[in-house]
Amino acid sequence: MAKVLNKALISSKRFAINVVTYKEGHSVLEHNDPMGSGRYFKFNVVLKKPKRGGQFWAEKVIFNLFNRIYFFRPDKYMHSVSKIEKGERKLLSVALYL
Repeated sequence: MAKVLNKALISSKRFAINVVTYKEGHSVLEHNDPMGSGRYFKFNVVLKKPKRGGQFWAEKVIFNLFNRIYFFRPDKYMHSVSKIEKGERKLLSVALYL
């Protein structure tokens, strides 16, 4: 599987901002991110879409703008990204733990 580059911009116990780059050939299998107690929110902004593939899917999202900005609960709902067939996918990911 292709390497994922994850650059932490801010990281604390309850809040994190990362720039994540998924290379050609990578996919994210359907999963959820259990957190134990509390609630986990993700606000992802796709900065660069791959030329082909790399589509985000979630069982439920709070909102989705233009298939570029997603706000969802990764702890509660299944989500995945299809295989990146050509190019790379880069996103700004903001995580909030309440």
